[in-house]
Amino acid sequence: MAEKKDFLREQIQHIDIKAFDVVPLVDSYKNMAFQARNLYRASKYYDMMLEDKNCSVILCLAGSLFSAGLKNVVVDMVRNNMVDAIVSTGAIMVDQDFFEGLGFKHYMGTQFVDDNELRDLMIDRIYDTYIDEEELRDCDFTIGKICDALEHRPYSSREFIWHMGEYLSKYGKNKDSVVLAAYENNVPIFVPAFSDCSAGFGFVHHQFHNPDSHVSLDSAKDFLELTKIKLEAFETGLYMVGGGVPKNFTQDVVVAADVLEKEVPMHKYAIQITVADERDGALSGSTLKEASSWGKVDTTYEQMVYAEATIAMPLISGYAYHKGNWKNRKKREFQKMFPNKSVKF
Repeated sequence: MAEKKDFLREQIQHIDIKAFDVVPLVDSYKNMAFQARNLYRASKYYDMMLEDKNCSVILCLAGSLFSAGLKNVVVDMVRNNMVDAIVSTGAIMVDQDFFEGLGFKHYMGTQFVDDNELRDLMIDRIYDTYIDEEELRDCDFTIGKICDALEHRPYSSREFIWHMGEYLSKYGKNKDSVVLAAYENNVPIFVPAFSDCSAGFGFVHHQFHNPDSHVSLDSAKDFLELTKIKLEAFETGLYMVGGGVPKNFTQDVVVAADVLEKEVPMHKYAIQITVADERDGALSGSTLKEASSWGKVDTTYEQMVYAEATIAMPLISGYAYHKGNWKNRKKREFQKMFPNKSVKF
């Protein structure tokens, strides 16, 4: 009978956009058709966001991106001032990034496998990628440990993730972490559906054992804080990978500002990488032109790219990295808008 070690052998390797200049390749897409030309336009618009001195960039992430090898793309974006705020699903930031920050790994696997055998060995599968569930449980309990150390009150996800970065700065075993890099560079991370991931299990454990006084999450505070960032930034560009809650949450801050009777422009730039279809009316595939009807996204510089993220994101981010306009950007450091108090874990 196979053992766990027989499956967890080859580690996923995160792509390094610094290692090769993709500018000539992406520029050559300009005169092609279909998604090649769309990807060129999206790359150009992202580079324009970085060149525009008045534009703040918000990165939206959904899907199993970091487990697939895209984590260091975002680490480099944070470290090189190519993004000013991040809105993400919980799985990306906790099950995939914080998980690896603790020293754990994702492994190459196959979808052609007996999943009942994986279940018996406590191996979780994401398409052709494997995770050791016992290590994931360690991640769950570490979130609970952070909860136990904090003052028992409601927190925004941004506030809690800052403490996750603080934890990794002291006890982490892998410095290539988006949560850690964001903590070190004052880039706020929001996870509006935070309980829908390993963090949720940690919170369940913490609140079950502390029924009368505990740490909780305030999603309305998330919305208010990101709206305040929009008010401070004024002009913004969106770089969206996948769709779902992060996409809608970030687009909605324009409407939220209007509800507060504050005048801000629609998001000036917007690009989205997705394989979702618009025909079912679901959010993930809804076009950026459709978002304009809601008063959220300007249509002057918007581009949908219908491609799988592991292919398209390194090209778009790598294009902007090697164009070098990030070198002249002023750091926004929006995290400093919301002072945090350190704790002892």
